[in-house]
Amino acid sequence: MMNRSRAFAALLVMLGVCSPAGNGFTAPRTLLSMTTGSVTSQPIGHYEFCRLHRDQCSVKSKPGALPRLTPHGWDVVRDINAGVNAAIMPVTDAEAHGREEVWSYPVDAGDCEDFVLLKRQKLMEAGFSAADLLITVVRKPDGEGHAVLTLRSAQGDFILDNLVDEVKLWTETRYTYLKRQASFDTGRWVTIENGATDVMVGALD
Repeated sequence: MMNRSRAFAALLVMLGVCSPAGNGFTAPRTLLSMTTGSVTSQPIGHYEFCRLHRDQCSVKSKPGALPRLTPHGWDVVRDINAGVNAAIMPVTDAEAHGREEVWSYPVDAGDCEDFVLLKRQKLMEAGFSAADLLITVVRKPDGEGHAVLTLRSAQGDFILDNLVDEVKLWTETRYTYLKRQASFDTGRWVTIENGATDVMVGALD
């Protein structure tokens, strides 16, 4: 008879929850996951999105163990990231809507937040928890703002990005991480306290 931990692991596999196999990570545990801080301001675009999609912004979750990701699930994550990147044409909100900061599910075109929303939706349909799929605001090396999707797992925080098809550990990017959705409440946002990944990655070299 399986014990509880083995039964839970089997359930994760059935749900398609993912993980990279043979990734060879050597980073210390403290660098694999973002450290979040206090509740902070919600982006105006997300606020407006939540007015239209209240069910997406009212999911409450209690703290718990992060899922240990399976090879099958990792394939699902990579396929969704690359598939959405290929299917959606990148355009600005001004081009698509005639104004800035419109967050919406894209049909064939959208900006970075729209890519994130569609990937998040598809991953939830595949069995991932909303608590582990967090819209994240970053700053690119050139100073421009950008949005990516953070996938939380026992192996670390991974980034789905419309600018690259490869799904990377967050410390393998060159972004500065500013804030993200709270894992305990999809309608709230929290600061990221260790967001300067260029410093942390340099420490591993």
